[in-house]
Amino acid sequence: QVQLVESGGGSVQAGGSLRLSCAVYGYGGSSLSLGWFRQPQGKEREGVASIELNGRTSYADSVKGRFAISKDNAKNILYLQMSSLNPEDTAMYYCAADWHYTVAAPLRHSDYRMWGQGTQVTVSS
Repeated sequence: QVQLVESGGGSVQAGGSLRLSCAVYGYGGSSLSLGWFRQPQGKEREGVASIELNGRTSYADSVKGRFAISKDNAKNILYLQMSSLNPEDTAMYYCAADWHYTVAAPLRHSDYRMWGQGTQVTVSS
């Protein structure tokens, strides 16, 4: 059983930065594909960034050049560094994971079965 716990959300002004963290508990090896997703209020969940077992990263077009996903394998923590934030980035952000061999489309939320509880990011203009 894998448990994901996000932290680091908050309120920030446009142009600011935040770093989200996701602690991954309960697995004994580096066999997971990991991703960050977000869901603005009243809208569908969308993929933001992902990192596969081989280290390959993927980003949504809307965040390329502004967000960076990384992971600390020693600490079992996934990060999302967010810069140049704008009000359109306001959403609940979720960490997701699944076994690498089951994730075919890294930014597709339906490919992931393990989810954190979410952390809110609010960007004001």
